[in-house]
Amino acid sequence: MAGDQTYDVIIIGTGAGGGTLAHRLAPTGKRVLILERGDYLPRERDNWDSTAVFVKGKYRAPEYWYDKHGNAFPPEVNYYVGGNTKFYGAALFRLRPEDFGELRHHGGISPAWPIDYTDLEPYYSEAEQLYRVHGRHGEDPTGGPASAPYPFPPVEHEPRIQQLSDDLEKHGLHPFHLPIGVDLTQDDQGRAVHGSACIRCDRVDGFPCLLGAKSDAQVICVDPALRHDNVTMITRADVRRLETDPAGRTVTGVVAELGDGTTATFAADVVVVACGAVNSAVLLLRSAGDRHPDGLANSSGMVGRHYMRHNNLALMAVSKEPNPTRFQKTLALHDWYLGADDWDYPLGGIQMLGKSDADQIHGEAPRWAGAVSPDMPFEVIAHHAVDFWLCGEDLPDPENRVTLDADGGVHLALDEKNNIAGLDRLRHKLQGMLGRLGMHEHHLLPHSIYLHKGMPIGATAHQAGTLRFGTDPKTSVLDVHCRAHDLDNLYVVDTSFFPSIGAVNPSLTAIANALRVGDHLAARLG
Repeated sequence: MAGDQTYDVIIIGTGAGGGTLAHRLAPTGKRVLILERGDYLPRERDNWDSTAVFVKGKYRAPEYWYDKHGNAFPPEVNYYVGGNTKFYGAALFRLRPEDFGELRHHGGISPAWPIDYTDLEPYYSEAEQLYRVHGRHGEDPTGGPASAPYPFPPVEHEPRIQQLSDDLEKHGLHPFHLPIGVDLTQDDQGRAVHGSACIRCDRVDGFPCLLGAKSDAQVICVDPALRHDNVTMITRADVRRLETDPAGRTVTGVVAELGDGTTATFAADVVVVACGAVNSAVLLLRSAGDRHPDGLANSSGMVGRHYMRHNNLALMAVSKEPNPTRFQKTLALHDWYLGADDWDYPLGGIQMLGKSDADQIHGEAPRWAGAVSPDMPFEVIAHHAVDFWLCGEDLPDPENRVTLDADGGVHLALDEKNNIAGLDRLRHKLQGMLGRLGMHEHHLLPHSIYLHKGMPIGATAHQAGTLRFGTDPKTSVLDVHCRAHDLDNLYVVDTSFFPSIGAVNPSLTAIANALRVGDHLAARLG
């Protein structure tokens, strides 16, 4: 495609933020160009193969970043239409209302947002409708008010998880159905009916869906947006830099290396960056020029700083009885999200992981790597395993940051001990209950993917915070509409804008915010 065309909007990236924004703007009739670094994910049997996906990392980007010591590591990033949502678990939580205010943690302060829950709530409801979220508002004791019910009822628990839910309730806790985005129609026993796209398989979490039944950004937003004549997408378009006018106030060119090896420059009235928290910061840093010597939109010095990724722990318990569950990702627990009777600070949340299998455990897939040699066969462990995901909030730290070296290499500095006391307590809370929940405590296999040998920093699935928004241009990169303070026509709609990350999966917040920014842009463009 010729590089001299001018558009109303250019969107760089097709994940939860960029893909959703394209969908929002498509009906406006404005000329929208989507630039995607990757291509469509190949549909093949390896999409559902544990060894290919988890152990060999077949679909991960073949690149290396560097930690603060200069050691290379492979990041957990995927460059395809739909971005990382092609591989996410489709757990679509809202942040708690308290997450938008200042929260005191054991390790420091989680700062307030420049908007509050009520500002984003209508867009949360729209996002849940758009992304086909199954759930039931009111079950989560920490959940905020909702202006609309979920569009679909919760995904029913299979018997072993229903038993776990009942056992948790007997101990005075409040388990609830995990909100998840899938194209599932259930019968009265929770089974997928004949016409359901989703078949309730064991491949939802971390695998791309061969059936297009997971609510990823490609299926839900990008493909429908492209049915509009005013929306165009170029794949294999790796945006290398943004150029500005002489005054440095307007982005005038988007320079991309195309799949055929050529370079093209595109122009638009509005340019929106949605490359993921790390790569969006990289793009702005790489776009340094005379007017922006430290990187584009970086007069505050905040570009690349305050990187967050959650304090996560994958925890496997081996049940005394078999766990034949296939679709295990249906339950969550937030009783200790904001604190506990013996702890005045937030602990975080617990949710189910997708069901592990023998190949993942034996092959030392990242979430279980480093396990000591078990005293039972891997197949037996997998058949009896119940898999939990513990999520605690890490705090924004200016020294947790993205930088570039002289050769353009990406460096990611990270303090892995940031605010981990709450997560440790959350683990002890769960671990202390396992015996009473019918599970072998002595066969507990806890493994943090952030402590996994050889890949302590590479788990970037929940990356956020490198281009935070705020009202003060001295301490933030973006304003409340996610427009760069320093430039009139540059916006960011991925999770870079987060000033804090809470302790739930960030995707739904990115989706809701993209809808919010989309409305702002539609009004701006008339």
